Amino acid sequence: MKMNFINRYKWIRTAFCLLGGLFLACACGSEEQDDGKFRLRIAYSPSLCQAPLHLAVELGFLEEEGIIAENVQVDAAHVQEAIGANQVDVGFGLIGKFLQPLQNGLPIKFTAGIHTGCIKIFALSGSGLSKIADLKGKRIGVPGLAGAEALIAKRALFMNGIKTDPRDGEVEFVVFSRNELGQALQNGVVDAVSLGDPVAAQMIESYNATTIVDTAKSPEFALEYCCAAFVSKLLAEKHPEIAAAFTRAILKASAWVAEHPEEAAKLQLEYKYVAGNQKLNSDILKSYNYKPSVKGGYDAIVLSSGQLAELGVLDKSTNPEEFAKNSYIFFDDVKDTYSAEESLPPKFKKADK
Repeated sequence: MKMNFINRYKWIRTAFCLLGGLFLACACGSEEQDDGKFRLRIAYSPSLCQAPLHLAVELGFLEEEGIIAENVQVDAAHVQEAIGANQVDVGFGLIGKFLQPLQNGLPIKFTAGIHTGCIKIFALSGSGLSKIADLKGKRIGVPGLAGAEALIAKRALFMNGIKTDPRDGEVEFVVFSRNELGQALQNGVVDAVSLGDPVAAQMIESYNATTIVDTAKSPEFALEYCCAAFVSKLLAEKHPEIAAAFTRAILKASAWVAEHPEEAAKLQLEYKYVAGNQKLNSDILKSYNYKPSVKGGYDAIVLSSGQLAELGVLDKSTNPEEFAKNSYIFFDDVKDTYSAEESLPPKFKKADK
């Protein structure tokens, strides 16, 4: 069952729950059913890169682990509020955008790195902008100043010695909605854009733009897991076996997507998780490294938190290793990764019988 998260009633209810100190009482959370299975509220968004999360639901990976999935559609910009209000139990997202909220007490634990790539920085062809160094003194359009797109751009600039602090920065970040960024680029309101796929790939194609950074391919980011699975801290503490089961399911679904990107793109469209063109979507999925890794996600947090501390996004005193340890959970019964042979969708197994 899919349902929209943002509506007036839920926000009012959440506000009253939080103000009244009834945080746990007002949201039922995960719960065991009569048949021994667990119902989990899964935060999802219409993001192409969430293919493993979408298909873990639809192809039976979660069901095989004893989980009944309740999909809760949450706009990517509001997923932290959904977690903080105990409206969801598990999810999948860009690591970078969670790090500052984590330092401020966001109650989640990351459990596995899922894939690399999915954010691009680009400019119009003929603009003379083709590498990060060319962005010094320029305006970069982003959908939000605290989002992963802005943080990736800041890290890329930092690696090239370009200051990003708004007080004495050598670039200016300008916020537009995702739908407005292409027009802002075309009209010269911004010189470059940092944006996530599939919208980034679509804009690059539509505007014949030049890719400056592709986190799936650029050497600074190509080996770094950008997206990871997470569970609520409450679930990790009360039901670690269910948190582990969710993680196994997502790892297996990711390994399957790595081997079947065309079919994954087709199914995402059929189940109405995303919009777009099947060929373009499958080409984008192929560009990501869907070879999941528990340790890879941990290493990405160490790397990015260290750089974000140097940039002043995180507290300057942040110890990257300690930060990662506090933000991550490992399970004895979850392997670092799963092979294609271990990742045949349960729905397909049933069909073969």
